[in-house]
Amino acid sequence: MQPAIFLDRDGVINENRVDHVLRWDDFAPIPGSLDALRRLSRLGLPIFVVTNQAVVGRGALTPAALDELHARMGTLAARHGGRITHVYTCPHRPEERCLCRKPRPGLFLRAAWERGLDLARSYYVGDALSDIAAGQAAGCVTIAVQTGRGRTQLALPEARRYSGYHLARDLADAARFIGRHRALATRGMGARLAPALLGAPAALGVTDFGDMQPATKVAWQTTATEVTPGHCQQRHQYRQYRRGL
Repeated sequence: MQPAIFLDRDGVINENRVDHVLRWDDFAPIPGSLDALRRLSRLGLPIFVVTNQAVVGRGALTPAALDELHARMGTLAARHGGRITHVYTCPHRPEERCLCRKPRPGLFLRAAWERGLDLARSYYVGDALSDIAAGQAAGCVTIAVQTGRGRTQLALPEARRYSGYHLARDLADAARFIGRHRALATRGMGARLAPALLGAPAALGVTDFGDMQPATKVAWQTTATEVTPGHCQQRHQYRQYRRGL
């Protein structure tokens, strides 16, 4: 199994919008993000975007329109020398309590099942506390950026409950970190890479890799009333994936 790079979309690749990204004209790349995608692509790992898009479940955007938007995002990345392997989307509303909406790790586990990925050696870059929870629940090396909702979310009192992640200014900063970590990992030194490499302040709960505690079992607990046929399939894939570790 190979590692991969997972990226959140809004707030990491493109600017967040209060009224959501509903058309291509709403898509505004964060400065430096396209160059960062090119740098990440040079590492030779597949790159997956994992994004919550409840606008589909609410009827504000059709699945076809979302697919077209993501196709144009991929084309834009390619024009700048980058590559997006695939986009995994959760279209459900929060109240549907699905297993694929972050902070649950369903999108990551689906990608691992379909693509033969080693999540423990993979990376995730997001901008929200729910991204930190999702990345760690999936067992990925998790990096929080300060673009998008990052600064606001990391300043919240509840952010103190989170630890074991790494802090970056933006996707370009995260790309440098991943490149360094990959280089050290090939020499068996990945676990020694200190978060100081990113200048991460301890006050934000950023600690060394050794303190990372993936919360997969907790994140995948659910009650019988929440289970749908789709959930059952995800649960089966999750069990199969865990058996293969």
